[in-house]
Amino acid sequence: MASNIIIVIFVTSLATYLSRFLGVVSAEKIKETSKMFRWFNCLAYSTLAALIARIVIFPLGSLSEIDYLIRFIVVILSIFVFYLTNKNLVYPTLFSAIMLSLFSTYL
Repeated sequence: MASNIIIVIFVTSLATYLSRFLGVVSAEKIKETSKMFRWFNCLAYSTLAALIARIVIFPLGSLSEIDYLIRFIVVILSIFVFYLTNKNLVYPTLFSAIMLSLFSTYL
């Protein structure tokens, strides 16, 4: 069993880092102002937005026990913190985790 886990970790790491390496190698030839680059950028942001919406609206696990209103309040407050901290992702992430735990405990 332990050897299977090591093989799985190795294969997934290889796939992850190989694709990142190929992205770095090929990124030198891509212009940031090209239509293809902007399309991939929009695709990445839309995928991220869809995943976040899925987590907030249809959560799994312990997050599903928290009320919808609390989740939406935390999302709105986290967006506010995101813009308040000059689009830094660390502070809203920590803020949302703390606020979810506080709201779920005391409300």
